Amino acid sequence: MKNSIFLLLISITVLYSCSSDDSDSPSNPEPEANAVQLVSNTTFGNILTDADGKSLYFFSRDSKGTSACSDGCIANWPIFYANNLTLDTGLETSDFGEITREDGEKQTTYKGWPLYYFINDNAAGDTNGDQVGNNWYIAKPDYSLMYVEAQLVGKDTDGNNVNFKSDYTPGDELTFYIVNATTGRTLYTFMNDKKDTNNYTAADFSNNAIWPVFHIDIDKLPSILNPNDFGTIDVFGTSQLTYKGWPLYYFGQDTERGDNLGINVPNPGVWPIANTDTPGAPE
Repeated sequence: MKNSIFLLLISITVLYSCSSDDSDSPSNPEPEANAVQLVSNTTFGNILTDADGKSLYFFSRDSKGTSACSDGCIANWPIFYANNLTLDTGLETSDFGEITREDGEKQTTYKGWPLYYFINDNAAGDTNGDQVGNNWYIAKPDYSLMYVEAQLVGKDTDGNNVNFKSDYTPGDELTFYIVNATTGRTLYTFMNDKKDTNNYTAADFSNNAIWPVFHIDIDKLPSILNPNDFGTIDVFGTSQLTYKGWPLYYFGQDTERGDNLGINVPNPGVWPIANTDTPGAPE
């Protein structure tokens, strides 16, 4: 009887040992990639991709934080949406959001910019969509400025909207210009300034609320903008960013993302926007 019990215990021990052998158990599954990854690219530095490494893009016409890409545009630039937004280290949840598009679909945004794919990116790491039509730029977390294309809209004396063309005459036309990448606020120049000289701001900054001086430390720029066109000047102890020698300003009444209400204050063209066609400031 004792021998039978002993043999039974040995059998159980051997069976348990075999069932717990790591060589017969499945390997631990790899953790799922985050929905948005921060990937180092040899051309652009850190870029945003999806979980499979497919590049994401910003659209310059989305200056107001809503999507201007629909219908045929979406066929070439599919929207990106992450229902479960997991992020690589170095990305902040607070920088992401989502919008509901006019077609009812949801779309993920980064710092207010809706995110897209490009149909001609065939493999992870492809960045073929950058600068297509001067409208599309690889999505990066560290742009200081963005290049947008939008309708210039001022106000008449009764407070009604008035559309302006790029030559500052009334009319409908999309115009390219530079904005703050994070806030989407429009940047302006002043026609009476000279090269690297601010002729507007008072020494006591009493008029700064109307046309605040703008400064940001340039980190990364959309590929259409040349870093050598930017500089910094000192304005009564405050730094101001310049573009092609022109000091850059905000307009105090631009309160909403994408506003460019300063375009006809006090008259059209006195405070022009800045873009790649802007001539260098005069000496």
